Amino acid sequence: MLSGKSLIAGEPVEAADGVFTAAGALATFQEASGALVEHVAGVAAQAFDAYRAVPAEARADFLDHIAAELEANDGIIESAHVETALPVPRLAGERGRTVNQLRVFAGVVREGSWIEARIDRAVPGRTPAPRPDIRRMLIPIGPVAIFGASNFPLAFSVAGGDTASALAAGCPVIVKAHPAHPATSEVAARAIIAAAQATGMPAGVFSMLQSTRPDIAKALVQHPHVKAVGFTGSLRAGRALFDAGAARPDPIPVYSEMGSVNPVFILPGAAAERGSAIAEAMKESVTLGVGQFCTNPGLAIGVRAAAFDLVIEQLTARMREAQAGPMLTQGIYQSFEAGVRRLSQVEGLSMVRASAAVHAPKAAPALFVTEAAVFLRCPEVSEEVFGPSSVVVRCASRDELYEVARHLEGQLTATIHGTPGDLDEYATLISILEQKAGRLIVNGFPTGVEICPSMHHGGPYPATTDSRSTSVGTAAINRFARPVAYQNFPQASLPLELRDANPRRIWRLVDGELTKEGW
Repeated sequence: MLSGKSLIAGEPVEAADGVFTAAGALATFQEASGALVEHVAGVAAQAFDAYRAVPAEARADFLDHIAAELEANDGIIESAHVETALPVPRLAGERGRTVNQLRVFAGVVREGSWIEARIDRAVPGRTPAPRPDIRRMLIPIGPVAIFGASNFPLAFSVAGGDTASALAAGCPVIVKAHPAHPATSEVAARAIIAAAQATGMPAGVFSMLQSTRPDIAKALVQHPHVKAVGFTGSLRAGRALFDAGAARPDPIPVYSEMGSVNPVFILPGAAAERGSAIAEAMKESVTLGVGQFCTNPGLAIGVRAAAFDLVIEQLTARMREAQAGPMLTQGIYQSFEAGVRRLSQVEGLSMVRASAAVHAPKAAPALFVTEAAVFLRCPEVSEEVFGPSSVVVRCASRDELYEVARHLEGQLTATIHGTPGDLDEYATLISILEQKAGRLIVNGFPTGVEICPSMHHGGPYPATTDSRSTSVGTAAINRFARPVAYQNFPQASLPLELRDANPRRIWRLVDGELTKEGW
């Protein structure tokens, strides 16, 4: 039974600032008030010292219990289906991803090397001055505010990767649920609460606010007890939260992932060898999930030639035949249609839309074709249109293709389709794209983000507000930790991970050498 309320320290709490409903009208939800923000931040701050002292094995068990609770609850898939119109198989896969990333972070906590222990032992006889004993590691930063994403009601929302990585780091979490799927958010929140209770975690380790209001979001970011923020969504909202965090008397890190056009460069050799396959895979990637992925390829670029023109022709035919699909919310659909209209009015762009009838909020895929000169002249051509659309840019030469690449803003991903000869001939392109994107892909497509230690899901602004951080993969835990150095501490006062004996047997950098050995 849904309470329709915010959940603080495991309990539903009354809020008096109005109500709202989402698609499917599974329940009416109470708007969190400013007083509730004050209360939830205090609860999280109170829980911080107790939670960061929880042994690593117990914290890992907590994450595993959350995964088990979600895995056993099929109601979360049904509620997400009703609220988002996403198909059940897609949601089942997303739940699997959510469960997997929780278990991956449980493994990271158990293994322990994520804290980056560095030890430089004292050298009292060093000249001209003795070296003191200095030991450094990462510790949790404090209570973290997480904002649920609209397009991933499970994997990037209440129990998603941001929550998993913050809890893994030892930080209490306050989630601001996305108003597009409040019922799904409450079900996920209750799974976390049940896991916290089953494993004996502090009551305030997790809370969730229900709200549609920007002022509540801003109040949460600016509360002095909140020490970091994770966000996935639009540039407008992500930048507003970033600015709010920077404007505090004590500025905090706000990790906003804000979208990308994810350019795909199709080089001449690849176009000649497998142009048809590239066109088919491009269409599938553009329309996957009705284009509602942050890695949706919104731009394809190549050098004008018969082979590339054939790719465009085949891609055009496939996009024309693509099916319209329901978007997550009426607002997202309206933004998509506005973006398509905006591009259709740019002189020098030709447009093809799918022939399927359009019934709001169903979106018909769209493809635009233009020349490099238009792309370079009109900034709106390079702006993200969230949904199943893409722009193809024809360049007159390799140098013009490089100019287009240099003109790009920061991206989450950039893709190159090329033969070995292409990659050698266009080596400069790789160098340019290293400065533009967080993940470079060769002969693939960016949709699909693996959860693994080497993944980087981030990029230069405006893709994110901090290109050094990732929101996917095990390195995501570092966003919610900060380094502390301990100088000349007695053994009994040091964290376990920094003691001579290395009781947890983690990897440590001792006097410049990586080792698991103690002494």
